Amino acid sequence: MNICIVGPAYPLRGGIAKFNELLCKSYIHQGHHACIVSYKLQYPSVLFPGKTQLVEHGEQPEIEIYNLINSINPWSWWKTAKFIARMKPDVVLIRYWIPFMAPALGIIARYLIKKDIQIIALVDNLIPHENRPGDKLLNNFFTKPIEKYLVMSESVKKDVLTTKSNAKTLLLRHPIFDNYGTKISKSIARQSLGISLDENVILFFGLIREYKGLDLLLQAIPHLEKSRKVKIVIAGEFYENAENYQNLIQRLGVQSNILLLDRYIPDDEVSRLFSASDLLALPYKTATQSGVTQIAFHFEIPVLVTNVGGLGEIILHEKSGYVCNPEPMEIAYYINKFFSDNKAAEFSKVMAEEKEKYSWNAFCNAIISFSKN
Repeated sequence: MNICIVGPAYPLRGGIAKFNELLCKSYIHQGHHACIVSYKLQYPSVLFPGKTQLVEHGEQPEIEIYNLINSINPWSWWKTAKFIARMKPDVVLIRYWIPFMAPALGIIARYLIKKDIQIIALVDNLIPHENRPGDKLLNNFFTKPIEKYLVMSESVKKDVLTTKSNAKTLLLRHPIFDNYGTKISKSIARQSLGISLDENVILFFGLIREYKGLDLLLQAIPHLEKSRKVKIVIAGEFYENAENYQNLIQRLGVQSNILLLDRYIPDDEVSRLFSASDLLALPYKTATQSGVTQIAFHFEIPVLVTNVGGLGEIILHEKSGYVCNPEPMEIAYYINKFFSDNKAAEFSKVMAEEKEKYSWNAFCNAIISFSKN
């Protein structure tokens, strides 16, 4: 088949871009032709909360990437749509994760549908974590012409069907992020981070936004067993005011429990962070699904998630991790339980078994079958 993926890719950074690149490579590996049509301008700098939108290290993946879409320039939307149409793809997967992209992606979809090109919307989020005026109108504009939707959690499926009751939906779980190398020894990983082997290490990984609940994890620290040496590794760039968290850390008096890596984490550092950790914590206040859990599956690191969105759909409570309410006391309870009961090896074994479900081949094949129905 001839498959076109519309969404972020190199030199843009982030989990969605990485996902698109891995999906494209998987289709090529299966013998299909696949390419990515990406953005030459994803967000205007005034709207982007981070330091840069671009990969600062690393080489371009060996796939076809066309950086064409300017999210605020309508002329580029039409040019992009015509470019895709000339490729005569069998199916176009349009990645949708924020209403801001609705005008550009909606126009592209409408043009391609008029040319009898099949569209499948791969929806990460339909209802944003941080709501803004006009989100509903923008979502309606994007979804109106599109019949088929690929989602990766029950919560997003529900949102899609609430917005468009006659939508055809396919629910597939987020595949494993297996592109970050192999696990290294815990002693080497911790030595590189200045963490001792007798510490219990909890990792909070990824861009830091209010809905991800880092404040809940920090508030849980005073409720951890006093005899336990706990280190919380916070690894990610702040997309909001970091001072609020720094003040909270000081107010709680937990500075000695914190290792803060306040920056975007490049691919070549991911392995040592997960290898150094005993437990990944995702104390989100709202969520759909998280690619970070799929990195944890790759490295077989147990996960504590909150019971919001689709996070609790793939972590087996008390088998591969814990699913709890987004409350500091409950988060602390399960962290204490994890270390007191010595669950690391048991949970990691289940992670190793479970991750076989989340292969890229199965994901790709299911999309192709969906496109033919």
